[in-house]
Amino acid sequence: MAQGLVNPGEEVVLVEEVNHVRLLTLNRPRQLNVISWNMLSLLTKYLEMWEKDDHAELILFKGAGRAFSAGGDLKMFYDGRKIEDSCLEVAYRMYWLCYHQFIYKKTRVALVHGICMGGGASLMVPMQFSVVTDKTIFAMPEARIGFYTDCSFTYTLPRLHGYLGEYMALTGARLNGKELIATGLATHFVPSEKFLQLEKRLISLNSGDYDAVKSIIEEFSIDVQPDEDSFLHKQSIIDKCFCKDSVEEIIKSFETEGNMKGNEWIGPVLKGLKRSSPTGLKITLRSIREGRNQTLPECLKREFRVTVNILRGKISGDVYEGIRSLTIDKDNSPKWDPATLDKVTREKVDLVFQPFKEELELQIPANEECRWDGKYENTAYPSLKATA
Repeated sequence: MAQGLVNPGEEVVLVEEVNHVRLLTLNRPRQLNVISWNMLSLLTKYLEMWEKDDHAELILFKGAGRAFSAGGDLKMFYDGRKIEDSCLEVAYRMYWLCYHQFIYKKTRVALVHGICMGGGASLMVPMQFSVVTDKTIFAMPEARIGFYTDCSFTYTLPRLHGYLGEYMALTGARLNGKELIATGLATHFVPSEKFLQLEKRLISLNSGDYDAVKSIIEEFSIDVQPDEDSFLHKQSIIDKCFCKDSVEEIIKSFETEGNMKGNEWIGPVLKGLKRSSPTGLKITLRSIREGRNQTLPECLKREFRVTVNILRGKISGDVYEGIRSLTIDKDNSPKWDPATLDKVTREKVDLVFQPFKEELELQIPANEECRWDGKYENTAYPSLKATA
């Protein structure tokens, strides 16, 4: 069958059908493929349609330009801030899509070249195959804009080794392709010069057979280890500091370690941590900690209610101030309110986590098998295995 473009009038998601293969391309390259309402609706539509289509066997995801996806469309949320519940349906659909990514029945491959952050990473991590390159950049920087780590990552990050999840969520640490393989957040590393060839081979395979897909990816992939200066080699320090019960204790412990000889790498990380929203940091830490003992559906239901309460400004308007500073005025000088950690009390944070009436909660099944469970245990990084 000749390659064809489905719905050519729609530009934000390009869809190619080649026999039994479906290729989804996020197509907002000038905006780093951030996920808009239109994009989210189309992704949901096609994935639901193909899951019921016996002719569709293999689904490939990729991003146009220099990004896979930089996350959610922040301007969309900012523009809707004064309209009551204007973005709540977007949040509901996004978390439903996150859930569906973990239990989807057909073989999927994420071809992640370039920037992959925030909600965009939820289109990578749960896949059976998530392929990264030497150009891949991953991060969860939400606390820096007054938000918190969400889109199923309060489930996945706590399941990394030690306290890497807390470290990544609170600091917004950037990971390259090698580090993604080491943590288990990606499955295969393919040099960027071979990426297009891999995509063509997968399309020509014309099958969703798991073993066949894996065999082709392994032909192109190489074994990698984190670079010598990677923060993954600082696991003992990270665990020592980020195991603490509060953000204040974490920062104090991290400062102590940063004053020791040989720990100069901590300084810039600590500076960024202190510039983040105090409210965002406290919500982030609590979310990650609760996620350690919750199922995927429990995490997503909690994320939905926390996100709704943040967008409604339940205890702070920091998320809108952060977006303003980063993407609207671009002054990079957010005025957080409250401005200090001690003003963000436990009682205030409790308000954000309060359950809704049952009919207002995120409605997802509670007993589906989650394919990602234990995925990180396949990491190729021996020292991480040893700290489990």
